[in-house]
Amino acid sequence: MSDVDLDLTRSERCGFPEFVYGKGKTLTNLFEIIERISSSGENVLITKLSHTFAEKLVKAYPDAIYEQSAEVFFLKKKSINNSKGKAVIITAGTTDMPIAREAYYTLKACSCDVELISDAGVAGLHRLLKKLPQLKQADALIVIAGMEGALPSVVAGLVACPIIAVPTSVGYGTAFGGVAALLAMLNSCANGVTVTNIDNGFGAACAAARIINSRPL
Repeated sequence: MSDVDLDLTRSERCGFPEFVYGKGKTLTNLFEIIERISSSGENVLITKLSHTFAEKLVKAYPDAIYEQSAEVFFLKKKSINNSKGKAVIITAGTTDMPIAREAYYTLKACSCDVELISDAGVAGLHRLLKKLPQLKQADALIVIAGMEGALPSVVAGLVACPIIAVPTSVGYGTAFGGVAALLAMLNSCANGVTVTNIDNGFGAACAAARIINSRPL
């Protein structure tokens, strides 16, 4: 008897298919999950997947992508639907990129159009301002930052679209593994900023996908 009980009708309810948390699953579980989801015609996304397992899965599915820094496995089965809107992901620093890439491939798996902007933190505000035209084209923005977590507040004061802030565990001692950034984002003076858990690029991307997919054609 299989240990796997997949929700293959989730896309009909939520607008995107069931995605898979890879940590703790056996290789047999993962092969079964990929086969069943891909056979249903849905994109396959596995998060927190170890490099050891990923090597075996990519060998079996050569069309798949494994982003090692983000521990994300993505197998595209459906085309990207650009008609409803676009998500933009922006990071404060390059060390935030693993979380950004998790968000990027999650949005791809949700069939959303997405753009990724790196290294535009508040320590060099001119870098952010140069990206402002791209940010203003977004229908949903994911803003990712560690350290003191200031970037989402700054961005939210410059654009009108929904902002989803992601604190990362990047930073020195009193960053407390992302807690300082989390608290800063929760206490943002910019109105209407939504905040995810620490390092949760996946959750931010799903929130952005819900925003975009709920837009009329």
